Amino acid sequence: MNTFLKILLTALAVILLSNILPGVAISGYLSAIIVAVVIALLNMFVRPLLVFFTLPATLVTFGLFLFVINAIIILLADKLVDGFSVSGFFAALFFSILLSIFRSFLFSLFKEKK
Repeated sequence: MNTFLKILLTALAVILLSNILPGVAISGYLSAIIVAVVIALLNMFVRPLLVFFTLPATLVTFGLFLFVINAIIILLADKLVDGFSVSGFFAALFFSILLSIFRSFLFSLFKEKK
């Protein structure tokens, strides 16, 4: 699956979740696409650094600290993108968990057969 389709599916998931969750707001479709791109870039560049520096906490919590890292990525996207807002840490945590589930489901729909 190409990157452009993944970005659009992530933007669709962001729009759906912003309509469902009370602590998350997005101003429009363009903002959702920008949020999807920013989340992809943060996951590519910032997330590996956070995982590396918090490796002891991740090991002690048996990987559950990765949910906190995902919430931090969402909060960073909130700060970087105008038109996207998350009310707090727990809203970002719940948003990141649901976003992962939605993305997994949407990506599985468009998975290529081998």
